[in-house]
Amino acid sequence: GFSYVDLVEGLRDGRFYALKRILCHDKEDRQAALHEVEMHGLFDHPNILRLVAHCMVEKGAKHEAWLLLPYVKGGTLWREVEALREKGTFMPEQRILLILHGICRGLQAIHSKGYAHRDLKPTNVLLDEDDRPLLMDLGSMNQARIEVNSSQKAMAVQDWAAQRCTISYRAPELFTVPSQCVIDERTDIWSLGCVLYCMMFGEGPYDAIFQKGDSVALAVQNPIVIPPTTRYSAALQHLLSSMMTLNPQERPSINDVLHQLEGLQPAPAGQDTTQI
Repeated sequence: GFSYVDLVEGLRDGRFYALKRILCHDKEDRQAALHEVEMHGLFDHPNILRLVAHCMVEKGAKHEAWLLLPYVKGGTLWREVEALREKGTFMPEQRILLILHGICRGLQAIHSKGYAHRDLKPTNVLLDEDDRPLLMDLGSMNQARIEVNSSQKAMAVQDWAAQRCTISYRAPELFTVPSQCVIDERTDIWSLGCVLYCMMFGEGPYDAIFQKGDSVALAVQNPIVIPPTTRYSAALQHLLSSMMTLNPQERPSINDVLHQLEGLQPAPAGQDTTQI
C-alpha cells in the first residue's frame, strides 16, 4: 500500500515524532505492514531508526498501520545531496567517510542477523544533527540468503524485486534472476555503492538513465564508469569500484567494506576498529 508521514507532537513529552501511516487495502497489505514492524523489533542500533510504537487502525473496510518513529530534524541524505548540488558544491571526503561508516554499521547489524535491507538508497537514510546516518524503511527487508532452484522461483524473486527494490539502486542479479542461483546480502553492497556514488557525484549512477526513460536493466549489465575526479582519493574510488562489481560473488562483504573504510580514516571516537 501507499504511506504518508505526518509530523506529530507527543501530548505527554512535547517531543516531535514522525507518524508513518501505511494504507492497507487487504490482508496482504496488513501482513506487509506488520512485517515492517517485526523487522524494526529485531534491532536496537544507533544507525537504524527505532520504532517507538505501532498500532493497526480500522478505517471502514480498510485499515491503516500506524508506525510512530523519532523525528530526525536533518532530513534524508538525498535532501542533503540535493542542497549541495544546488550550491554547485560536493561533499568533502571526510564527511562522506563519516556518513558511509555509519551506514555500514547499520547494514552490518542487519546482515549479522541473516537479513538484507534490499532497498538501500539516499532517501532511506536519515541524517541527524551530528551527521549520524539512520537506516529507515525496513519494509523490503527479508532473509539475506534466497536459494533459487527453478524458473518459477526465479520469476517470483524477480517480480518481488521489481515491486520492492528501487530500480536505480537495484543490484544487477535482481533484474534477470537465473533459475539456479543464490541471492544474498551482497545486493545491499551494490546499493551501498550507488549511495556512495551519489554522495561523491551528486546523483546515483543510474538516476539520469531512469529519468530519461532508458533501460536501467541494460545499463547495470555493463561495468560502472566512474567519472574522472581529483576531488577524492584513489582509495575511495577503489572502494566504490569494488562495491559495484557486476558479479555478486566478487563483491566485498559489509565487514570487508568496513575494514577498507577504517584504513581510510580514524573511526568515530569510542568505536573499536580493526585495521588490515
